Amino acid sequence: MKADTSGGSHRQVDAIADQFVEDYAALDPLTATYVGIAGYDDQLADLSPAGYEQRETLTRRALDQMRGTEPTDASERAAKDSFSERLTVTLDQYAARTPQSQVSVIASELHNLRGVFDLMRTDGEEAWSHINARLSLIPKALNDYRQTLTVSADGGHISAKRQLGAIAGQVGSWTGEVGEGGNFFTGLASRATGVSDALAAELTANAEKTSAAYSDFRQFLVRELLPRGREKDGIGREKYAPESRYFLGAEIDLDETYAWGWEELKRIEDEMVGVANQIKPGADVDEAVDVLDADPRRTIAGKENFRAWMQELATQTIDELADTHFDIPEQIRRIECCLAPTNDGGIYYTGPSEDWSRPGRMWWAVPDGISNFSTWREVTTVYHEGVPGHHLQVAQTAYRKEILNRWQRTMCWVSGHGEGWALYAERLMDDLGYLDDPGNKLGMLDAQGMRAARVIVDLGVHLELQIPRDNPFGFHPGETWNADLALEFMRQHCRLEDAVILFEVNRYLGWPGQAPSYKVGERIWLQARDEVKQRQGSDFDIKQFHRRALDLGSLGLDPLREALARV
Repeated sequence: MKADTSGGSHRQVDAIADQFVEDYAALDPLTATYVGIAGYDDQLADLSPAGYEQRETLTRRALDQMRGTEPTDASERAAKDSFSERLTVTLDQYAARTPQSQVSVIASELHNLRGVFDLMRTDGEEAWSHINARLSLIPKALNDYRQTLTVSADGGHISAKRQLGAIAGQVGSWTGEVGEGGNFFTGLASRATGVSDALAAELTANAEKTSAAYSDFRQFLVRELLPRGREKDGIGREKYAPESRYFLGAEIDLDETYAWGWEELKRIEDEMVGVANQIKPGADVDEAVDVLDADPRRTIAGKENFRAWMQELATQTIDELADTHFDIPEQIRRIECCLAPTNDGGIYYTGPSEDWSRPGRMWWAVPDGISNFSTWREVTTVYHEGVPGHHLQVAQTAYRKEILNRWQRTMCWVSGHGEGWALYAERLMDDLGYLDDPGNKLGMLDAQGMRAARVIVDLGVHLELQIPRDNPFGFHPGETWNADLALEFMRQHCRLEDAVILFEVNRYLGWPGQAPSYKVGERIWLQARDEVKQRQGSDFDIKQFHRRALDLGSLGLDPLREALARV
């Protein structure tokens, strides 16, 4: 264990990584707020082509510096491997113009600009002054972003029509032009309390200007970008491979993974049949689901009541797992469950700030029209987003100042590592007896089945693969995947509200390689654990494995296996 990560010359790896955090936060204040770095809440990034070029140049310079270092110990070796892998694949994305062109229902600068306000403080004049400052900068930022998207489109880099149309609808929901959510920006300003009349007036004016700027951007999407958008939803194998590497931090055999996805979905659904029989003897899965949905003890009416249920379960789970199955420091034993201020759809986690003034949070962006919630489906979601899932993983990384540098603690996130761990955590909770209730077990398996199904769908559509003629479900054998088949397949294999399924499929189509990172990440986590277990034999201790693995922080799955091989 190293004594510090202060960046002395004797620890060049940590020094370069820490300096990169400082430099990048200055160029991208949005990222600073998202990862919890103080001091940038009144600023925005430059979203013009020049701004992206600046961030690319900084990334390349830091990577070149890191390549010239010699790690002093195993800790720095893992940090160098992680840093080098992440920045290399990030530069690959810049070369493909993904950051400058990708617009989807879940990933764009439009989302980043709106979503950052969910994480900002709202306690007093100074906090609201920062919000006001950011609001005032958004119209220019959107103009700059419009320029970047236009230049990218001129070079042939543009999202699919389906994504451009869908995000236009989302923007309309944020400005109150579409749906039930009202105007996010003016609603934000109206919540300002305990501030001067002058600041309140500025907030209102800037919120209205920001809303108008978003509304104008919506027209840009519809009138200018949409007609130029790609007809195909899939991006093809050549473009997909680097996206897969970005989300996994590992090189995988895409065709083998596609075949494994079918096998894994069949395995899970066979297990679901056995659990359904426990719920109602002789019942199939759909009949068991009907039994569960008809049970008033498993249904919660109202978003706020559901949020309170999630909070109670998340807190209870932390209390029960702390000091038994996991070492959970005191700062990490706090999590907030929140309803997102938009109706976009999706469940997600945001980590704590560096000073812990902002806790880790679990968010639910409930789509329009959904007001009743089935707890049997969501027990496993709380484990995924809370403890031992994302909250344990992310917050523990933030806590480990004595062994992780600042970049590892704040800026490094690999979807396959993080989402793979969260799925691994769901399965672990079953092993620990927390899913002995057959309804909750069926919910976990149903969620796992959805993650396996989207491995098939994501790879199938983006690589334009053929559906196996001998697939175990008799689903359109021999046909080539497309968006309509993807939606039909997910409807057949997911027991979710249709609005959620529609959002999910659009998400896969617009964010290539991300959806498979959950199940593929879990697969690699399990393989890595088995490799350590085989090597250590009778000395293997599962609690110690979890501690050592999580103490590496978030890193690519290939560097993870290499680091664990040195344990």
